[in-house]
Amino acid sequence: MAKYIVQIIFLGTQAVSKAFVKALSQEYAATRRAASKAGGGNEGVKHAVANIKTGLTLEEAKQILHVNELNRIEVNKRYDHLFQMNNRSKGGSFYIQSKVVRAKERLDHELSIKPEKKEERW
Repeated sequence: MAKYIVQIIFLGTQAVSKAFVKALSQEYAATRRAASKAGGGNEGVKHAVANIKTGLTLEEAKQILHVNELNRIEVNKRYDHLFQMNNRSKGGSFYIQSKVVRAKERLDHELSIKPEKKEERW
């Protein structure tokens, strides 16, 4: 009887470990694809890490805040407006408000990686 219990435990552990290794390899492959899609090289890795860290891609964050270009002033303006509109005391949605916050965090991270180009004066 004990022999069968040990075999069941061994086979169960083996199946779980195989599933874990497969999931890990799929996650690694997805990260590599995201890095290559984001431009490849070190820049692509930085974008992929930021996507994983914040849970949003750059495109999703831009769509949430309704911005087309990375402009710190425009991002802050849109964030303030959407955050106030979705305030719970005004009948807004906490879920949408949290999405707005995450989108701003993602865009702020992107702006810190790529500082805005200052206009050169001749």
